[in-house]
Amino acid sequence: MANSAKKSFTVSVILPNWNGEHLLAKNLPSVLEAAPTAEIIVADDASKDASVELLRKKFPSVIVIENKRQRGFAGNVNSGVARAKGDIVVLLNTDVRPNKGFLEPLLARFLDPHVAAVGCLEESHDLGGVILRGRGVARWIKGYFIHTKGEVTKSDTAWVAGGSSAFRKSVWNELGGMDTIYNPFYWEDIDLSYQMQKAGLRIVFERKSVVGHYHEEGKIKTSFTPSDITRIAYRNQFIFLWKNISDPGLWVAHCVWTPIRLVQALIQGDFLMLQGYFEAIMKLPAVWPSRKRASRHWRLTDAATLPQSD
Repeated sequence: MANSAKKSFTVSVILPNWNGEHLLAKNLPSVLEAAPTAEIIVADDASKDASVELLRKKFPSVIVIENKRQRGFAGNVNSGVARAKGDIVVLLNTDVRPNKGFLEPLLARFLDPHVAAVGCLEESHDLGGVILRGRGVARWIKGYFIHTKGEVTKSDTAWVAGGSSAFRKSVWNELGGMDTIYNPFYWEDIDLSYQMQKAGLRIVFERKSVVGHYHEEGKIKTSFTPSDITRIAYRNQFIFLWKNISDPGLWVAHCVWTPIRLVQALIQGDFLMLQGYFEAIMKLPAVWPSRKRASRHWRLTDAATLPQSD
């Protein structure tokens, strides 16, 4: 199956970069080795370091997209996909190093025409050691999308990670790619995965496609404070909910439980959640048109897309 898949699809590998000169120098050779016949694109998000100069000098075969103004993760990725010629676009963060042979199992999954995206198995290198990630599980609980890491022994997944995954480009284009409303980062990959599933398509996890993910070296953790990261994650969680919920019962649950959660955050001193909520409120004028665009592709209810708990 893998051989026929390899013959059936053309591939573009896209690395979104922001001030990742040292990461490109370290990990891009592994990308080139693991995907020798693929189109390799680095989308640079107005880096201040010598990333572009490094690419021009040491990696002349790589296509470089130079964004002159910073577009955030989603906008930067979208610029790379817009340039890509492949039937399948593979997204790899600059702190990701793919293993040899990672590509064939990904492509084999796309022989199923209903599969829109495939996630890789991440050997996640954190301070505590190596953790296997890549498969997510989620449920709707009290009007909230509750998600966590899943066991990597199964192929179903609630989302594919934007830093180590593959997408059918025709579906990407149809849905409009990653939503820049989530800039600068977080939840854009969960949102796109949910859009695909709500459109009646499948996303899957492929544990035979292995990459190393070196989180402590990534630009988010080295460029943003832990408080910034937490606040943005809270903000984008609310944006995701307001953009995507369509079932009346979920709306009722969300409206009932949100004040309770906010009061609990106040009592517990979780001021970052409160700040994230009010920042999401400020983005409501942008949420409505984003929701309207997404709703054109909805084929399933939220209940049919994802399990629910009381």
